[in-house]
Amino acid sequence: MFKKHEIYKTDKYNMLTVEVQGKTLIVREISDQWGEECHTFVSRPEMLHWAENRFKPASYEGREEEREAIIAAFKSV
Repeated sequence: MFKKHEIYKTDKYNMLTVEVQGKTLIVREISDQWGEECHTFVSRPEMLHWAENRFKPASYEGREEEREAIIAAFKSV
């Protein structure tokens, strides 16, 4: 059985989850605009690097707490 972590979920069409499958981390990003994107990482630092680039501080001006919560959720995986 794989362990699944929910990073954020606004509704059933906008969510991001991480599945831990042994040493592999699979990030599933579901949005109502783009559908489902799946990213596979072989290490936690690689996933954290992707998250830092995906959730850039410039995109979250005025909503820094939201970005910090997302990054903290990735770090807790």
